[in-house]
Amino acid sequence: MTDQRSDSRNEAVIDEALAVIDGALANMVTRELVSSGEVADLLLDVRMLLTNDPDTVADAESSIVPVIEAIEAVSSDIG
Repeated sequence: MTDQRSDSRNEAVIDEALAVIDGALANMVTRELVSSGEVADLLLDVRMLLTNDPDTVADAESSIVPVIEAIEAVSSDIG
């Protein structure tokens, strides 16, 4: 029974990490330029999800997952 609970928690953590990746990719794919800081933040969020204890991930889920409300286009006016 404990193995099933552990497996379902592991699956939940992986699903959450994939959701973070998918959300960020969906927002980044429409942009020509993505800052290295944004990529580093995404990687750190995913790393945190994958390395935290599943019990603490469930408790802190709302503070770990970034909420991207708006993305503004970046123009390249290099002239």
